[in-house]
Amino acid sequence: MSDEAPKKKRRPFWRKRVRRSTAGGEHTPVLLAEVLAALDPRPGQTVIDCTLGFGGHSLELLKRISPDGLLVATDLDAGNIEPARARLEAVGGLFALHHSNFAGLPGVLATEGVTRVDGVLADLGMSSMQVDDRDRGFSFMRDGPLDMRMDRTRGRTAAELLNALSAEELAACFRDLGDEPRAEAVADAIVRRRAEKPIELTKELRAIIDGAAPVRVDRTPGAPPERKQLLGPATRVFQALRILTNRELANLQQLLRVIPTVLKPGGVAAIISFHSGEDRLVKAAFREGLRSGVYGSVSEDPIRPTFEERRANPRSRSAKLRWARLAV
Repeated sequence: MSDEAPKKKRRPFWRKRVRRSTAGGEHTPVLLAEVLAALDPRPGQTVIDCTLGFGGHSLELLKRISPDGLLVATDLDAGNIEPARARLEAVGGLFALHHSNFAGLPGVLATEGVTRVDGVLADLGMSSMQVDDRDRGFSFMRDGPLDMRMDRTRGRTAAELLNALSAEELAACFRDLGDEPRAEAVADAIVRRRAEKPIELTKELRAIIDGAAPVRVDRTPGAPPERKQLLGPATRVFQALRILTNRELANLQQLLRVIPTVLKPGGVAAIISFHSGEDRLVKAAFREGLRSGVYGSVSEDPIRPTFEERRANPRSRSAKLRWARLAV
């Protein structure tokens, strides 16, 4: 009999532990180097960050336009303003923060006495702190109330929409905003369940999705890792419901309309999207602007995170950056 200890069975590669989110209290700005390359911020310039978040992009922009440049930043989530302010104050320089929807950008600039700016940035993703806060209801990985509002002072919650919209309206939401192939099945299951009791928690919605759109794991060579397959339907439905709750596509369309009116000649707009619907809107607006002569140049293809960034920050994996430069 051998004295050699039995070897442990190796865990399949798709079962290895992976970092799905940033550590508590951290936020990593997506495509930071690529954003800075596109905007090329310089001392004395005026730059807008339409999506302040925890201030990751704003911090680096402020460093580069200081000491006499101006950063104007907006955020729909009032809870982001003061934490970001503290980070920016540590850098110094001139900045102004506004609790506002970026669709109202001209009004924000008018408040600051600014008419035209050198650069506009919009990161349409969510901060890690928002995702990880169970009370916000953005993630099915943490049980909590289905709120999903970026601005918790107004509008209907995700739960209110979920319990009020018809099966047809819900299916259209999941299909058009989440690219969910089994949208009708999920919508029908939601309507049946809410007839028994209102759906109020993230875990309740996750259970309904899992029952209506079960994942049949494909373990054939070349198939996506099991962890990615299992998250598919829930990820898409939660994303769609968040976009609907916050009217994100309508707000983006308005932002795309006003960007040319606030940029200086030669100024640059950079937008990071995380959903195919968002990217289509940005791509179409920039290309139409180029065709009509509003923009002098635009990025030909979306700029994606490097392999190293995707590995360090998995939430960056679906990010796409597009930029457009106003004609001179």
